[in-house]
Amino acid sequence: PDALRIVPLGGLGDIGRNMTVFEHAGRLMIVDVGVLFPEDAQPGVDLILPDFDLVRGRLDAIEAIVLTHAHEDHIGAVPYLLRERQDIPIYGSRLTLALLESKLREHRIKATTHEVVEGDVVKAGPFSLEFVAVNHSIPDALAVFIETAAGTVLHTGDFKLDQLPLDGRITDLRAFARLGERGVDLFMVDSTNAEVPGFVASERDLEPAIDRVFNNARGRIVVASFASHIHRIQQIIDVAHRHHRKIAFFGRSMVRNMGVASDLGYLEIPGGILVSSEQLSELPDDEVVLICTGSQGEPMAALSRIANNDHQIKVGPGDTVVLASSLIPGNENAVSRVINGLTRLGAKVVHKGNAMVHVSGHAAAGELLYCYNIVKPRNVMPIHGEPRHLKANAELAHATGVPAERIEIGRAHV
Repeated sequence: PDALRIVPLGGLGDIGRNMTVFEHAGRLMIVDVGVLFPEDAQPGVDLILPDFDLVRGRLDAIEAIVLTHAHEDHIGAVPYLLRERQDIPIYGSRLTLALLESKLREHRIKATTHEVVEGDVVKAGPFSLEFVAVNHSIPDALAVFIETAAGTVLHTGDFKLDQLPLDGRITDLRAFARLGERGVDLFMVDSTNAEVPGFVASERDLEPAIDRVFNNARGRIVVASFASHIHRIQQIIDVAHRHHRKIAFFGRSMVRNMGVASDLGYLEIPGGILVSSEQLSELPDDEVVLICTGSQGEPMAALSRIANNDHQIKVGPGDTVVLASSLIPGNENAVSRVINGLTRLGAKVVHKGNAMVHVSGHAAAGELLYCYNIVKPRNVMPIHGEPRHLKANAELAHATGVPAERIEIGRAHV
């Protein structure tokens, strides 16, 4: 009863870790409730949910859901958990909750939400939660420091150490150091880029490459991005404005998220630049930019339908398509099909492989080492990554002096 039990849950076949359950004194607290997306070997599967069996029989014991940020692999399964118990208190930042609530409206669910900011400390049953600002590829991301009578945990969520972020909101390493001085019994650390040496480039470094794409484009420009990547889309809008092009959003999640971000002031859209799909036909091709979903080759997303010539938007010779995102492992074949389809239609396709149109939102090895040396945790649990990423992260922790027997990575070993 005095222990702190921690269970990171994956989805179908234990793919990834997109929900973590903390148990202390008979009470439960959950960090993130995300979905995963199917791979080619999973035909007929639309979404992969975490396994709720661990909590399904103990729903009344859940004190809180904490959301670190608003990416789908961190909030996408919240509606499905709330179907089990709708009044679970949910804590998150302003943007995170706004994007969640717009999603919940589609499910006709009204949640009990509590907005927090960095520096806030709240109590949820036997759990004390302190929130820390971290930089990621979506605004308003938070790490969470969890304190109980049985021990302390610092959970990074997804993060990186961009020193010149577009919104000026850097990862609060001073808070990491302060919490390290208090004592971090377990450091749960984003592993996605643990195999990548050095430091991730700044989001600001993309603008010259994006500007060159616009300079060279003679027809329409189509940009595919994650619908949650507000900073990336802000850069596209800024460059489009300089080049006297109008913008239009396509894809339900893109339209929804950009509306929320704009309403809350996280996205600045110059007056007169945003047009509807109906207005596009009235504009010359060299005066428009279409911003859409589908950068991962999702079959029903806007870009895939454009590549299949099954969308109101048509591309051809003279048009440029930009994939402004990373390639999620498992999506290689789907993305390749989209690129080939666009190329067959005559469009020029610009992607991470041939231009600097994407930087990662996850800390690389140098950044992770820096954090381990600042926090000096007693124990480490790498999270958010495939087995090879978890193992690489464990090796980084071990290199900074964390004993191998104090690093937990499930079936893998240091």
